[in-house]
Amino acid sequence: MEIFNTVSNLDSTVLDQNTAKRKYPEARVIVLDDDFNTFEHVANCLETIIPEMSRERSWNLAVKVDSEGSAEVWRGPLEQAELYHQQLLSKGLTMAPIEEV
Repeated sequence: MEIFNTVSNLDSTVLDQNTAKRKYPEARVIVLDDDFNTFEHVANCLETIIPEMSRERSWNLAVKVDSEGSAEVWRGPLEQAELYHQQLLSKGLTMAPIEEV
């Protein structure tokens, strides 16, 4: 019976410190004012689509969209931002392009 002693030279992977600390990209979802969506429609869409959005906050954001021309309605991971942006757009809301933070 033969016994083999194998010495393997395994390459080790070392992460670059700057790469390891980099966060997953975040983005902002912004609703724009328009002349055809009502406060109620905007508030209902926000409350339905954005997780943990309260009725009061959705109405405050709808008022902000009307009075200031736009409002950031959500901020977080890019992938989720893309989903919420598309869902709000599909409900007829006027959306700014997704802004990476």
